[in-house]
Amino acid sequence: MSIPLPPWVLEDIGKNPDLVYTDRSGRRNPEYISLGCDMLPELKGRTPIQVYTDYMRSFGQRFSDYLGDVIVEIQVGLGPCGELRYPSYPESNGTWRFPGIGEFQNYDKYMRASLSASAKAAGKDDWGQGGPHDSGHYNRFPEDTGFFQNDGTWNSEYGKFFLDRYSGKLLEHGDRILGAAESIYQGTGAKLSGKVAGIHWHYNTRSHAAELTAGYYNTRDTNGYLPIARMIGKHRVVFNFTCMEMRDGEQPQSANCSPEGLVRQVKNATRTSEVELAGENALERYDGAAYSQVLATSRSDSGNALSVFTFLRMNKRLFEQENWQNLGQFVKSMLEGGRNARRPECDSSRADLYVGFIKKTHSMKAKEIALV
Repeated sequence: MSIPLPPWVLEDIGKNPDLVYTDRSGRRNPEYISLGCDMLPELKGRTPIQVYTDYMRSFGQRFSDYLGDVIVEIQVGLGPCGELRYPSYPESNGTWRFPGIGEFQNYDKYMRASLSASAKAAGKDDWGQGGPHDSGHYNRFPEDTGFFQNDGTWNSEYGKFFLDRYSGKLLEHGDRILGAAESIYQGTGAKLSGKVAGIHWHYNTRSHAAELTAGYYNTRDTNGYLPIARMIGKHRVVFNFTCMEMRDGEQPQSANCSPEGLVRQVKNATRTSEVELAGENALERYDGAAYSQVLATSRSDSGNALSVFTFLRMNKRLFEQENWQNLGQFVKSMLEGGRNARRPECDSSRADLYVGFIKKTHSMKAKEIALV
C-alpha cells in the first residue's frame, strides 16, 4: 500500500524541493518531509511537527470512543514506511538494490545548514560541507568505499563527528513526534508504538555501513540501539522491530548479514532500557522454520521477551491448507508458551491474544498476535 503525502504538502514541495530528503547527487525523495525543517514554519506558516501534532490530535478526537477498547495500539509514524530512519535505501524506483550500503540523506538546504552550524560550533568549519565525499553509492559494498571500509573514515575524528550529528538529528526527530503523541494519547488506554528498521545486511562488518546511512550509529565499537531504546522508553512507547523470523544461515554470505545478531542486540538494548519490545516478520513467510525462529526470538533468555508479534501478511496464500495449518500450530505454540514448539519455552506472561481484528479474549495468557 502506498500512501503519499497530502496534495497540499506536495504542492509546497513543488515550490520548495528542499522540503524533502536529498542525496549527494541531488535526488529528491518525496516519501517524507526532511527532518531538517522539523521546527521551521515551511508548510503554509506551520512547522512539520505542528502538522503531525494536529493530525494526531484530530485522529484522537474522531476516534475517542474507540481508544483503549477497539483501538488498543497506535503505531506512530516516524519516517519513511513509518520507521524511524532516513530513506537511505529507496526500493520503489530501483535506485537501491539489496544488499547495497545506501546513501546519506543530508543534502537538502535545511540539513546542510544544520550540519554547517554544528561544524562551526565545534571549530571545524570545513566539516560542514554536506557529508562524506568517499561514502560511495547506493549499491556499493563497504570495502568499495573509503568511508566504510574496515579502517575507513567512519572511525576518524571527522567520521565520528558526522555520524553522531546525523544520528542525533534522527533521535531528536523521534523525540519530538513521540513527545507530541504521548501528550495527546495519554490516559486513553491505547498503547503507542514506534517502529525501527531491521537493517541486517553488512552487520558483520566493522562499520555496519547500511545502518549508518539509515541513521543508526551502530558500529563494531558503538551501540546505536541503546540511545534509540532510551528515547522510545522516555515516552513509554513500545519498541517495534522486525526480521524476527530470519536466520543467519539463510542469508547470502557476500552480504555479511546477521539478522540473529541484530535481533539479539536490540533485545538486549530494550531490556537494559526497560522498554517493551514488539516484533514482526520482515518477509512473507508461511513455513514452519520461520515460525520456529519467531518462537525462539520471542523468548526472554536472549534478551527482552516479545510482548507483541505482528504476522505479515493476511492474504490468499495464508489460507492455503498447509499455510493455514502452520499458522494454527504457531498460534497454539504461542498460546501454550512454546511448550509444543521445538524450541525452549517462551515468556508468555504479559499479554492477551489478538488474532486478526476479530476477538479480544482476556482469559488467554499468551503472546499478542496481530495478522496484518
